Amino acid sequence: MNRRQLFLSTAKAALLSAFGGTWLSRSAKAQMAGSAPTAASEGVIQGTLGDPSATLSIDGRVLPPAPPAFEGVIKQSATGSTPWWPPRIVPPEGAPNVLLIMTDDQGYGVSSTFGGVIPTPALDRVAAAGLRYTQFHSAALCSPTRAALITGRNHHTAGFGVITELSTGFPGYDSIIGPENATVGRVLKEHGYATSWFGKNHNTPGFQYSLAGPFDQWPSGMGFQYFYGFLGGETDQWSPYLFRDHTQIFPWIDKPGYNLTTDMADEAIRYMRGLDAAAPEQPFFLYYATGGTHSPHQPPKEWIDKFKGKFDIGWNALRDVIFANQKRLGVIPADTELTEWPDSLAKWDTLSADEKKLFARQAEVFAAYAAYTDYEIGRVIQEIEDQGKLDNTLIIYICGDNGTSPEGSTLGTPNVYTAYNGVLDVPVAEQLKLYDVWGSPETYPHMAVAWSWAFDTPFKWTKQIASHFGGTRQGLAISWPDRIKTPAASARSSTTSSTSRRRSSKRWGSRRRRWSTEYRKSRSRA
Repeated sequence: MNRRQLFLSTAKAALLSAFGGTWLSRSAKAQMAGSAPTAASEGVIQGTLGDPSATLSIDGRVLPPAPPAFEGVIKQSATGSTPWWPPRIVPPEGAPNVLLIMTDDQGYGVSSTFGGVIPTPALDRVAAAGLRYTQFHSAALCSPTRAALITGRNHHTAGFGVITELSTGFPGYDSIIGPENATVGRVLKEHGYATSWFGKNHNTPGFQYSLAGPFDQWPSGMGFQYFYGFLGGETDQWSPYLFRDHTQIFPWIDKPGYNLTTDMADEAIRYMRGLDAAAPEQPFFLYYATGGTHSPHQPPKEWIDKFKGKFDIGWNALRDVIFANQKRLGVIPADTELTEWPDSLAKWDTLSADEKKLFARQAEVFAAYAAYTDYEIGRVIQEIEDQGKLDNTLIIYICGDNGTSPEGSTLGTPNVYTAYNGVLDVPVAEQLKLYDVWGSPETYPHMAVAWSWAFDTPFKWTKQIASHFGGTRQGLAISWPDRIKTPAASARSSTTSSTSRRRSSKRWGSRRRRWSTEYRKSRSRA
């Protein structure tokens, strides 16, 4: 399933099923004929038509719907007149909530759900409750994948043939999503959904990062009524370039231990609780796009400590472990052959002791960041369950917008801007001086590219390389308990037995309880 098919099938499932498969065409015909439709011709009315509390569920063939004709009475005096309010558009009864999750720069072999060694219990939970997709693809870069995801169109059609920072003034590469490319936020907002966007926004043109606007290419202009996140491809997790709607904010000031990954989950939970308090029956569409695990890799120390020594085996042995796990889970065919290790990357057993020490630390911090990110995603999912809304929530969890990033160069770096500016070989001895603070606010780190290759197992290459699955194959899980009744079934191949599904569910519960307790203790100490 490619990204366009995912978007179309998801939209069709969410909207068509919510409407019960009934589409009314009189409204569309009236609008095409140039006449204003009546409210009754638009769709399903709830309440007394003309009353301020009346609602309307539309068919959505034409968006936005034309304003209905006034059906009250206007006389020369108020006593002889009859007021009439147009009905408020709402999703149809039974319409699902939608939680769309996308992590960053994570290849197929990162998550435990798809054979990786990094625990991702939130993704495990979604897969165990629904479908696991083993042939889902992205573009090889951030902005293009995200533009395709939110529009359901080829990324060139949506103006994102390349990331916005490298955009040009040519069609398909100008980083502008035109009005002919409605986003899923816009479509669902016009159907009456509460729409929101949390986290990474890599689809606003870099030349429009201004408090003066225009804002038509910001989330608010794309149909998202609330935005809490950062602009661009990456941000410092300790002191992020952060916005609430159109206003830059600085929540980390005077808050020791602040990290955006936790703050983002806190804000999403706060938003859902406010929405539930004001309108508990209001369906929502929440787009949750984490900064993890794009560089800089900056998880809290207590998460880094969990992975101490876990990568001393090296990238070649790690690759073999992931490959064996993937076969055991069935997320790759049983007869799959592991791609060859490239001659351009050093093998682990040829490295010096200092190199092994440094590179293992880089992987520990990356793994901690991935696990920490998934943990906070799990908190958001848990909030939906705590509100009693999980059964009718469609959760789409995409592990990565492209393959794992090679942008740390062959040696890694304590500051990824060195690599961005052509400094590709920061000496190992210099990097080791920052060993104890790797991932802290004192660093802006990335890991050696050999780890990225390993985390894209079983495929060749990495992010940026569209010709190989190492850059474009992503793990995907979708759940919707009210509609998806076959637990942990794979869309293309059998992935787990019922026994392993029960074990996965138990692991999710025990891990979540254990990590939740440990994390609360660590934050209270901070």
